[in-house]
Amino acid sequence: MKRFLHVAACVAVCAATGAYGAQLAEQSYPSRPIRVIVPFAPGGATDIIARVLEPGLTKRLGQQLVVDNRSGAAGNIAVEIVAQAQPDGYTLLIGNISTNSINPLLFAGRIKANALKDLAPITKLVAIPNFILGSPKLPAQTLKEALAYAKARPGQLNYQAPLGSYSHLDMLALTAAAGVKMVHLPSKGAGETLVAMLRGDIHITESNVASNIGAVKAGQIKAYAVTSERRLPDLPDVPTLAEAGFPGIGSLNWNGLFAPARTPRPIVEKLHATAVAAMKELDADGTLAKRQLPVSLSATPEEFAAFVQSEAKRWEKIIRDNGVKID
Repeated sequence: MKRFLHVAACVAVCAATGAYGAQLAEQSYPSRPIRVIVPFAPGGATDIIARVLEPGLTKRLGQQLVVDNRSGAAGNIAVEIVAQAQPDGYTLLIGNISTNSINPLLFAGRIKANALKDLAPITKLVAIPNFILGSPKLPAQTLKEALAYAKARPGQLNYQAPLGSYSHLDMLALTAAAGVKMVHLPSKGAGETLVAMLRGDIHITESNVASNIGAVKAGQIKAYAVTSERRLPDLPDVPTLAEAGFPGIGSLNWNGLFAPARTPRPIVEKLHATAVAAMKELDADGTLAKRQLPVSLSATPEEFAAFVQSEAKRWEKIIRDNGVKID
């Protein structure tokens, strides 16, 4: 009995010591540099957001943020790295609409980490609107005319988007609502799509405003609609997709900050408060607005978590209804 009591006492002391040590670590967080994983190559919207956010977070946290680009496998490599990291706040992810709400559905059973279960949402950062774009070679001047033109030529017109991306799924929803049959041409991203659109190789597509607004303003391609709730101040003549007759269709390419699941609540709260403060400063000085990257923040981590889950449910229906699969 004495031995049992001694062992029990040791276990209790060790548990208390461990809990005390964890509490001290949370209180002193951060005490070393923080790695922020970006799931895509340098130069894209997600990378830009990470790099403009880095100085503000570094200043407020008192530790250097190191941006680490880990592209590949549609962003799943980066998600896996963060999901498997120690949940101590020193490995974070700038995720987006695809990596954190679409990929867990499309790649279910084929990936080692599920972003919906294995990551802790901290806050949404930006919500980038998208254009519905038309080729300069397409005679239609409005979305209604473009869809009517395509409907009269079933299977003869095409659109381009990465397979399984939000732009692919949005176009599936749009063409289904319009009763139009078009050919999907897979691409690697917005840059490739823009080049193909300028050449006239593709007819209609959805692509983000940040990558295409220059070509639209120059009259090189046509903007039929924008997926934001309101018209863009820079292009007030371009209607919203709802105004063009398709409410409830079209998405915003959001990006957000994530940590590994089981990251202690005090650390998540500190990262939320710090990221929100840094983003508000960027919003006030117009840094992101100039790049067509509108700031969109979550009031709490729980609000962002609920948003990510609601996004996944929306995409799940479109994926199921259209039988979208990744081979």
